[in-house]
Amino acid sequence: MRVRKLTFTALALAAGLSLTACNGDDSAAQSSGTSASSASSAGSGSAEGSGQDSAGKSATGQGTATGTGSDTDAAAGNCSTDALEVTATDATIGGDTEGTVAVTFKNGGGQDCTLSGYAGVDLKTNAGDLSAERTGQDSDPVTLADGESVSFGITYPVNDSGGSGVRITGLVVTPPNETKSVTLDWPGAASLPVTDGSGATVKVGPMGSAGQGGAS
Repeated sequence: MRVRKLTFTALALAAGLSLTACNGDDSAAQSSGTSASSASSAGSGSAEGSGQDSAGKSATGQGTATGTGSDTDAAAGNCSTDALEVTATDATIGGDTEGTVAVTFKNGGGQDCTLSGYAGVDLKTNAGDLSAERTGQDSDPVTLADGESVSFGITYPVNDSGGSGVRITGLVVTPPNETKSVTLDWPGAASLPVTDGSGATVKVGPMGSAGQGGAS
């Protein structure tokens, strides 16, 4: 009887040891799985964050490139008085019944600009200012690159009366669509004939009219 009891005791002890070993293996496996899952999640998060940073930088670069060329096709604006070099020369041809002065606008503003229509012209005289009348000729807008020029003509009656007439002391020119004027020396004949208003008047032609027979 004693031998049987010892055998039962040994069997019970072996069963307990086996159960303990199985539980230990399961715990180790669970612990190993948890660690692997955590490592996988950490690696995945790092990769996603890197991709977002790269995409963000790429989008920013594209926006900068697009903005850089946004003004390349801007249209040429009106030529301002300050951007123009204004000169006047005597352009009268021998035998003409009227005198002619050519006024030239040279673009010195560093970029393209446009002139269209008529400039304002006033003669300063010892009898007061005299405004030139427009000839009424049609003209197309003229776009000047930096350094380019365009001229227009001023025609006036020649004083052949033998008298002193009306003495011209200066020329005031205002570019088209501008309010700022430029005062120049008058390069033409010294005087206009005295008139009661029924004779010839001072006239101004549009842009490009000088050299094409003057402003008539």
